Amino acid sequence: MSPILTSIVTAAGGILAGFALAAALLWRQQQALTRARYAADHDNTTGLPNRRALLAALTSATRADAPFGLVLLDLDGFKAVNDTFGHEAGNDVLTEVGRRLSALRGPVRLAARLSGDEFALLVDGGPDDVAARAAWRAVGRHPVDLGAHTVAVHASVGHTSAALGVGPRTLLHQADTAMYQAKQTGAGVHGATATTGHTGPPPGTRLRDLRRR
Repeated sequence: MSPILTSIVTAAGGILAGFALAAALLWRQQQALTRARYAADHDNTTGLPNRRALLAALTSATRADAPFGLVLLDLDGFKAVNDTFGHEAGNDVLTEVGRRLSALRGPVRLAARLSGDEFALLVDGGPDDVAARAAWRAVGRHPVDLGAHTVAVHASVGHTSAALGVGPRTLLHQADTAMYQAKQTGAGVHGATATTGHTGPPPGTRLRDLRRR
C-alpha cells in the first residue's frame, strides 16, 4: 500500500473512531438525561409518579373539558411499622401499597406517592365515580408479607371533585382536608367538593402529625 493510501486509510479510521466516540458520548448523555427526567417525576421508593408529576397531571386535567376528581390516601399507624420493624420494612410496605394502587384500572388515570405514607389517585369521571374509587379497600384487603411478619394495612381516605376555576393546589387542599376529617372521625372515607369552605384542623395544627395517630 502506498504511503498516500495508507495516510488516507489512517485518517478515515480516525474519523470513524471519532464518530463512534461522539455517538457513544451522545448516547450516554441521552441516557443520563432520561434518568434525570424520570427521577424528577417519580418517587425513588415506590417507583410511582411523585407530587410534581401529580400536579402536572392535575393541571392538564383542569384544562380539559372532562370531569375528574382527586383521592388522597394516608396509611393509618404507619409510624408503628417503622418503629417496630425498621425503615426497610416500612419501605417494603410503601412499595406494596404503591404496587396495589398502580394496578388499578380506569377510571383511575394516575396513582402517585406524595410524601411519607401519603398517596393520591387522579380519577376520571363525576363525583359518583370519584366517591366509588375513594371507597375502594384493596389497599388493606390483604396484609403485607414482610417475610417473618405480616402487617395489616389501613388507610384514611379523602376525596374531592373538580369544579370550574379551581386549581390543582386547591384540589389538593380540599382532598387533604377531607382526609383529615376521615382520620379524625374514624370514618375511613370522607368527601368534599372543591367549592366547600375549609373545615380542617385549627390554625397551626400539622395534618401530618394528626395522621400518624
